Amino acid sequence: MTVYFVGAGPGAVDLITIRGRDLLGRCGLCLYPGSMTPTDLLAFCPPDATVVDTSSLPLGEALARMVSAHRRGMDVVRLCSGDPSLYSTLAEQIRMLDKEDVPHVVVPGVSAFAASAAVLGRELTVPGVGQSLVITRVRSRPGSMPEGETLSNFAQTGTTLAIYLVINHVDQVVEELLPYYGANCPAVVVALASQRGEQVVRSTLACLAHDVREAGVTRIATLLVGRTLEAEGFPDSFLHSDTNG
Repeated sequence: MTVYFVGAGPGAVDLITIRGRDLLGRCGLCLYPGSMTPTDLLAFCPPDATVVDTSSLPLGEALARMVSAHRRGMDVVRLCSGDPSLYSTLAEQIRMLDKEDVPHVVVPGVSAFAASAAVLGRELTVPGVGQSLVITRVRSRPGSMPEGETLSNFAQTGTTLAIYLVINHVDQVVEELLPYYGANCPAVVVALASQRGEQVVRSTLACLAHDVREAGVTRIATLLVGRTLEAEGFPDSFLHSDTNG
């Protein structure tokens, strides 16, 4: 049988894909990160399915459950918050499943940065303003990021940034980005995008730390930084321009 790594989306139950929902509907075992994934999604599982919250479960034990279910002829859904391709420990789990010859399939989901942009009603790639997006996270401890993958290095490109795991490190982020983006650069924090309790803090880099503290944001949040967040007066894209053709 197969282990399906399913992107659960950013939080709202109806933002899981149809494919992901249907797989939940026929799984014998569902593993889900309880601290990151709404339990409402579990309603899609069969009544006799085994559901396991992995938020306090060692990764090795979670993998052992997958392997055991596979050997008993059971399909497994491993829910991942957002999209499995970002910050999901997918690489480690696939490596371990490959060693056990367990088949696996990845089903994409809506990531937090995409949900945050949707909340803002903004495109993150705007003609003449910004055509690139860097998705990164805060260096929380020595060795947690590869050498060279620093905010200051990314900031030198001037591209739009989507920064994860940011809420406890806002002052550090502002300090690293200010020299490159400037005090008035738009910066927006979206916490719990698409979920109950969603918060949006629209600010600038100079005021960001103060505004986040004033708003009392303490939960899972994504920070977007860049000129595309307030772009106006930009040209049409070449595809839709009157001068095309």
